[in-house]
Amino acid sequence: MIRVLIADDHGMVRSGLRMLMERQSDVRVVAEAGDGVEALERALAERPDVAVLDVSMPRMTGLQAAREIRAHDAEIGLVMLSMHDDDRYFLEALDAGATGYVLKKAADHDLVDALRTVADGRPFLSSTAQRDLLREWEQGTADTGDSLTPRELEVVKLIAEAHTNRQIADTLMLSEKTVESHRANLLAKLGMRDRVQLVRYAIRRGLIEP
Repeated sequence: MIRVLIADDHGMVRSGLRMLMERQSDVRVVAEAGDGVEALERALAERPDVAVLDVSMPRMTGLQAAREIRAHDAEIGLVMLSMHDDDRYFLEALDAGATGYVLKKAADHDLVDALRTVADGRPFLSSTAQRDLLREWEQGTADTGDSLTPRELEVVKLIAEAHTNRQIADTLMLSEKTVESHRANLLAKLGMRDRVQLVRYAIRRGLIEP
């Protein structure tokens, strides 16, 4: 039996995925989460065989949650669920430790296969293009974009969501001074002047939804 965690910030999407999975005799949904922070907590509490994570979620993105889950338990298989048919997101998913990447529009016919493949310890790639990108990524030639660290991406996301320095500090368990330093460094590193530009950047990177 494949034990699965579903994480998506839309309740109707979670319900649809649960219905899809519960029709399978070898799949059981053991937990659900509505954002990345909850996904991390539920994954570490339930230790599912596979976590299905929406790429774009509040508080912590699916990509960030994937990194955290992988850091705590490398045995949990990670399948990213995304509306983005974009090489950049696929490569970032690989970099975060995911071994499956399924487009939401193809979930009806790809997701169950992805669960079984990833649970079996193999990567699930839905297209020839993704297989080519995986080979490039494994050879170290694929470009995942700019050089922001996972922590910097978390800070960008929270700034873009209009959280205060105090709220960001509390969420990430940092001091306000460290958050202020991160904010200044990010603007300098990305060549930006203000939060508005950071918001646009966060949308382009899929950290928040427009």
